[in-house]
Amino acid sequence: MFGFGRQAMRRDGSRGRYDLGLILAAAALASLGVVMVASSSIAIADGQHVGPFHYLVRHLVFLALGVGLCGVMMCVELAWFERHAFTLLLVAVILLLLVFVPGLGLKLNGARRWIRLGVAGFQSVEAVKLLFIVYIASYLERHRDGVQGRLFGVAKPIGVAVVLVALLLAQPDFGSAALLIAIAIGMVWLGGARMRNLLYLGVPAVPVLAWAALTQDYRVKRLTSFLNPWEHPFDDGFQLTQALIAIGRGEWFGVGLGGSVQKLFYLPEAHTDFILAVIAEELGFLGILLVLALFAALVGRAFLLGLAAVERGQRFAGYCAFGVGLWLGLQTLVSVGVNLGVLPTKGLTLPLISSGGSSVLMTCAAIGLLLRVSYEISRPLPVPQDVILPATLLRGANA
Repeated sequence: MFGFGRQAMRRDGSRGRYDLGLILAAAALASLGVVMVASSSIAIADGQHVGPFHYLVRHLVFLALGVGLCGVMMCVELAWFERHAFTLLLVAVILLLLVFVPGLGLKLNGARRWIRLGVAGFQSVEAVKLLFIVYIASYLERHRDGVQGRLFGVAKPIGVAVVLVALLLAQPDFGSAALLIAIAIGMVWLGGARMRNLLYLGVPAVPVLAWAALTQDYRVKRLTSFLNPWEHPFDDGFQLTQALIAIGRGEWFGVGLGGSVQKLFYLPEAHTDFILAVIAEELGFLGILLVLALFAALVGRAFLLGLAAVERGQRFAGYCAFGVGLWLGLQTLVSVGVNLGVLPTKGLTLPLISSGGSSVLMTCAAIGLLLRVSYEISRPLPVPQDVILPATLLRGANA
């Protein structure tokens, strides 16, 4: 009542530091991306009569904007994101709804995934991934006991993910929907949820996902074509067969930077979804190993930062790091798997490497969030000052 035992907390004034390994890994991936976008897009841009360096200049502009956005994220206290997590979730829902607004939503290749922003389109789901991660991190911090002990505590964040997934399937965007569900499950599990509770929620979802995958003809064709792309090499299996030819031509050391043949109007989306195939053709197996090593370093740093934050008691920071690590790691695995013919074709880019304005912007923002985590967990923990005694006792002592 009078504040016995209450202590004032202060920091020693030391500043934090940003994780150098994370910066180097992200910078290396972004630099490789610039080189490969230049190499893979020149023929495509020239064929579209927009100038040979159109996509390179566009990529550099978005990368510069992304670096600026990364800088902003590095300067914002994580406490602000935690306080406004629910508002950010509402923003995510609004962004997914805006694609259906006539005149504002942009429809390309039969899908409504973009918002028209003047000279460029913005893919809503790229921002939704980051906003959703922040919300889940906040939920796991606020309801830690419920998530770890009760089924309902797990059901609520998964239910939020289901709402977002439903909006994504309406666009349609099955690849991003599956990625979002995987991120949610991964974060909840890392937050301490029991595996049996996740299974209780996951088992009913399996037939729903199967229904969503098999009710659209183009999804069925993607599923069947990747099993045997050579059966229809000039039809449903065209993309994958051309990617496999490019990878096979690269062998160990590649044909040399700029020497790809498949990017010359043979390989569709050579500068976006299938840029890894161009890397394999020009830089060979060693080029693929380099890409995988850089992503392993980036994702590994994210999980190490998350673990360090949780051990220090800064759980919100830790869950944010886990979420970003899951996002970048899973999306990389899917992109690599698609290029190698291990997974069905999905419209997911290779983070920081593929050409794509929305993806580049929001990946840079995610890197900025990770750097903010590294900054805050490297600051000294608050230290107690002298015990504060009630003013009534102080007056009595002076008397």
